[in-house]
Amino acid sequence: MTATDPRITVGVDGSAGSAAAVTWAAALASRRHLQLKIVHGLQVAGLYYGGGMTGIGAATLFEAVQADGERAVAEARALAAVVDKDLAIVTELPNDPPVPMLIEESRHARMLVVGRTGTGGFADMLLGGTAASVVSHAHCPVAVIRGHHDAAAGPVAVGIDGSPTSEQAIAVAFEEASLRGVPLVAVHAWNDVTYEDTRGTARILTQPETLEEGENRLLTERLAGWQEKYPDVEIRRQLVRDRPRHVLLEASETAQLVVVGCRGHGGFTGMLLGSTSQALVQHAQCPVLVVRPEPAK
Repeated sequence: MTATDPRITVGVDGSAGSAAAVTWAAALASRRHLQLKIVHGLQVAGLYYGGGMTGIGAATLFEAVQADGERAVAEARALAAVVDKDLAIVTELPNDPPVPMLIEESRHARMLVVGRTGTGGFADMLLGGTAASVVSHAHCPVAVIRGHHDAAAGPVAVGIDGSPTSEQAIAVAFEEASLRGVPLVAVHAWNDVTYEDTRGTARILTQPETLEEGENRLLTERLAGWQEKYPDVEIRRQLVRDRPRHVLLEASETAQLVVVGCRGHGGFTGMLLGSTSQALVQHAQCPVLVVRPEPAK
């Protein structure tokens, strides 16, 4: 995992999802001996989108929003200190909307952490708008945290499909499993239907046994060398004839973390977030770490 600055950055908004994200990010920063940066973007819709507020009204509104932001950051700092009283913590409340602020922060972080739901929208939305936008556009790996999950002793699971971002996900997953001292479940799912173009034209493969041999070979090749680099990590191979999202969602029920690339072989060119990663950040029962492509040199 590479980055500009040795820090974990977490976005907060005072919600329950935000609190869970802070606790998770603080534990990660402590485990990695990194600085934790807590950020909150001040957003007043009328001030940003031409609502016409001026004078005392605008000033009063901004003061209220700033006070709420300061409270959210103070509560987050206190939560992080409970995890590790010696943790290096910095905070920032930029006068920017949350999404562009977090995307900019992602340029300078080892990892960006957000809660799966926040205070910015409809209560029944499974994935908050802020989290969805950040996962799609961030420049570093993004961890999306559920409000409640208790599988601290579970393994780390990683989705493998041979794509470039899948390769990066494998590297990150081994590192996380090693740091946490838990097994790594290497999941490669396949099926006998392949979609050949964007119109959805499908082809049924007539020799699934032959295909399974090839898929097993792919998984073996992708894992080659990692056991030597991380001899402390127990690898549990899982080769399944099913859709990746189904298998990884099931794995999330017992895992403490699922790692995936932002977009694998199944997505259309130009998509920022693939269907598997999208399904996981919306429905997974544990934290999901979405790995972005390495920036161009």
